Amino acid sequence: MKKLLFISRIIAGLTFIFSGTVKAIDPLGSAFKFQDYFLAFNLDFLLPFSLPLAIILCSAEFFAGFSVLFNIRQKEGIWILMLMMVIFTPLTFVLALTNPVTDCGCFGDVIHLTNWQTFIKNIILLVPVICLFINRNKVTPRHGLIREWVTVAAVILLFVAFSFYNLRYLPIIDFLPYNTGTYIPDKMKMPEGKPADKYETTFIYEKGGVRKEFSLENYPADDTTWRFVDQRSVLVKKGYQPPIHDFVLTTLNNEDITDYVLESEIHTLLMISRKLKESGPELLAAGFSLGSRLLAEGFGFYVLTASGRDEIMSYDNTDRFCSVDEITLKTMVRSNPGYLLLKKGKITGKWSWANIPAFEDLKKDYLN
Repeated sequence: MKKLLFISRIIAGLTFIFSGTVKAIDPLGSAFKFQDYFLAFNLDFLLPFSLPLAIILCSAEFFAGFSVLFNIRQKEGIWILMLMMVIFTPLTFVLALTNPVTDCGCFGDVIHLTNWQTFIKNIILLVPVICLFINRNKVTPRHGLIREWVTVAAVILLFVAFSFYNLRYLPIIDFLPYNTGTYIPDKMKMPEGKPADKYETTFIYEKGGVRKEFSLENYPADDTTWRFVDQRSVLVKKGYQPPIHDFVLTTLNNEDITDYVLESEIHTLLMISRKLKESGPELLAAGFSLGSRLLAEGFGFYVLTASGRDEIMSYDNTDRFCSVDEITLKTMVRSNPGYLLLKKGKITGKWSWANIPAFEDLKKDYLN
């Protein structure tokens, strides 16, 4: 029994420490996943609580794993583990059946699991958690009560501070496809041999007032007595999707400048603001000021946003604005505003609003 409990502590402890840590590295990504779930279940009123809930969840996971693994307030950790399993196991079963969100987000952007894979993972994880819960009263504290609670408080405080550091200055480990050093065109390519999306196409023809559906193999292509009415294409099997598949920059004049920016020989700074109204005016003004200096020195500068045209027109230099899909912007940088520095399609720098270099430092360290 001791060996079983020891193995259960190792499995449950390490799993929840890992899960909590990867979420804390990218707390805004976890908040976006909460938003996806709230929208899928029509819980829009909970959207403002997405970020606090993300930080609470990752902190609870880390504490539970830490306490079980190191036997510091282990009973409390076991109760938290059991509570989360009781909540999330049936929830992931519902998600597997309905599939409102394709990726569960339980391991952030480090490991992507389908909803069925997540449910199976939870079923497996239930075994060590139940084992620990049944034997929770046999746990013997290793240290004094005050010492253990002081340790727990310090660990949680440091962990929450770690989460806020990543929130302010971008994740210390960037698991997103737009990380520094990435050559964007390479991640947009479809590798040879990878399966493409498979669609089933149905053609609808009419003859003598009667409509009939045909497949791609038997539709009456050469029979002029049939009149084409409509066609439907349904995705039957998802194929491989390149890590970057929706990077499209469109100006307000509907001009696609994606290739121009990716092939440019000069450094181009992309200022990314998912929604302009959600960025502080001071932060936007600082970005516009930096962009003006870059343009004056012969470098490139564009503002990427998903805000509407009317809102964009309230700003100056609208020729520098590009409309980009909001999900793409969320994937590019976890900051509003955030910045990417490109040269010939390669990301040479990436910053949040809090650590973007001053123009002189940017020029000295990057633009030369």
